[in-house]
Amino acid sequence: MLGRIVKIVIAVLVVFGVYVAYGAFKDDIAQLWDGLHVKIAEYPQPRKTVWLDQGVSKDKLGWFYHADQGTRTFGIPYEWFMALEQPVISLTAVDLLSDSAYLDRYGFIPDTIIPGKKALPIGFTQGGPMSDPTGRPWRNPSSKQDMTGIGLTCAACHTGRFTYKDTAVIIDGGPALTDLFKLKQGMGVALFFTKILPGRFNRFADRILGPDSTLDERETLKYQLDQVLNQYKAVKDLEQVVASQSIEEGYGRLDALNRIGNQVFSQDLNKPENYRGSSAPVHYPRIWNTPWFDWVQYNGSIMQPMVRNAGEALGVSAELNLTDPSKGLYKSSVPVNTLHEMEQMIAGDPPSAENGFSGLKSPKWPGDILPPINETLAARGGELYKVHCQECHRPPVTSKAFFDFGNAKWWTKNQAGQPLVVVENIPIEHVGTDPAQAADMGARTVALPSNIGISDPRFAFALKDVVQNTVNYIYDQQDPPLNDEQRKVINGNMPNKVQGELAYKVRSLNGVWATPPYLHNGSVPTIDALLGPAKDRPAKFYLGNREYDPVKLGYKTDKLTNGFEFDTSIRGNSNKGHEFSNTKGPGVIGDALSPEDRKALIEYLKTL
Repeated sequence: MLGRIVKIVIAVLVVFGVYVAYGAFKDDIAQLWDGLHVKIAEYPQPRKTVWLDQGVSKDKLGWFYHADQGTRTFGIPYEWFMALEQPVISLTAVDLLSDSAYLDRYGFIPDTIIPGKKALPIGFTQGGPMSDPTGRPWRNPSSKQDMTGIGLTCAACHTGRFTYKDTAVIIDGGPALTDLFKLKQGMGVALFFTKILPGRFNRFADRILGPDSTLDERETLKYQLDQVLNQYKAVKDLEQVVASQSIEEGYGRLDALNRIGNQVFSQDLNKPENYRGSSAPVHYPRIWNTPWFDWVQYNGSIMQPMVRNAGEALGVSAELNLTDPSKGLYKSSVPVNTLHEMEQMIAGDPPSAENGFSGLKSPKWPGDILPPINETLAARGGELYKVHCQECHRPPVTSKAFFDFGNAKWWTKNQAGQPLVVVENIPIEHVGTDPAQAADMGARTVALPSNIGISDPRFAFALKDVVQNTVNYIYDQQDPPLNDEQRKVINGNMPNKVQGELAYKVRSLNGVWATPPYLHNGSVPTIDALLGPAKDRPAKFYLGNREYDPVKLGYKTDKLTNGFEFDTSIRGNSNKGHEFSNTKGPGVIGDALSPEDRKALIEYLKTL
């Protein structure tokens, strides 16, 4: 009897202790639970998926979607990626993380462009042999074979999609509606659950090593898993340090330049003090015609195509050695020839008055899927475009007037004598849009060790030099090394220049109807809202919906469970500027447009 009473007392004390502990640490427990519970939206499956004709063959697009850029985005091998289970708490087996339908919920598009062909989602690629967290070749503990990389390509961020009723429409070169941060969270939780949940590691090991692997081989795999988890924790700790600087990126946005800087100057350089918050997320830009621009990025900060593309590869974790001279400083996994081939696919032939732009073209309004264009209303909108838009955005690219090569304000030439569009940078004080992206890039500096041979601590200029040195290392390792002319061609016939103006570039509006949300930070959900008074633009709205609104031109903004609520009151998220108003002031670029004028302009923009 006494023993039973003792057990009851002990049980009561345990329950009381748990209750007290929960009361003391409930915020920590809630934070832990939130971190382990990956919240992603669910979507109805479309009846069919349609690719529009944008001037590139399906075979070539299929290559582009998975062309290896040397990236190791998730810090794990491809073989692990294919073996991990989804980040769901369960004591039995769950579906695989790599399931295309599951990755679709993060916004990554299933690749069905070639029917019946098995493929990773658009923008995922299996790479070559990769290094482990210590820098050694990553080997399978059982077979001793090299493990291969898994990473994202530029197609992951620059392939758009919308649905209309029961049809999905793919927009090649358009802005993705992905949530990369949530995917990385899901990857981290999946790895953590592989370590702690009963039975999950054994299933993982069976897939990686085989069911007959030895205990030592499994222990080695556990050690590799611990190394990866330590890497993930180190990055999470850095994110927590800069959390006060960061804002949520959400669906369709990424603070790409700051994240490139963090990868190169903090993680690759092993300098935690160089880590910065994601303070200025931007909406993924459309990339058709961009090889023929003299400057790229929203703030018109980068000139050379190779620096742009190799910098992007480094930013999504291509391997780069900046710390061990014995292994070759600036040695990397970046494949410059592949990057050049991708650029050429997008570029096509030089633009001409006869043929316009070739390569990857902007999409045409699919009148067989979306409601047909009202040609009478569009004609009226065309006249309004000349009055309100053409001064900055220029005549439509389908017109002879656009290709006025004698106009030095509109056109220049590259080092091969080919025509380039002069991209005008509009001062922020005039256009009035959120300054965070341009301002934060201009203000950022980085600490640099003397051994890497770079002295300018300004972020943009230091990044320019790191990327150039990385590319030159590859050129120098060729047998024989590439000469200056060969390098010039692969670099895109453009010099390596950067600038950091407090300005944003303006470009032609061909295909703009297919690229919501709007402004550089994605703070305005539809073109209708953009053309209206700034005070009437939604202060909060949901991003993540895929259903297209052919009247307002943008995604639906209804509340979406586990979507991203966009709050325009936060720094970096402002929806002000680029306003049409009769009350003049900062950010007002033209006279107010009536509702009828807005409808006409919208109808005209569908024709571009």
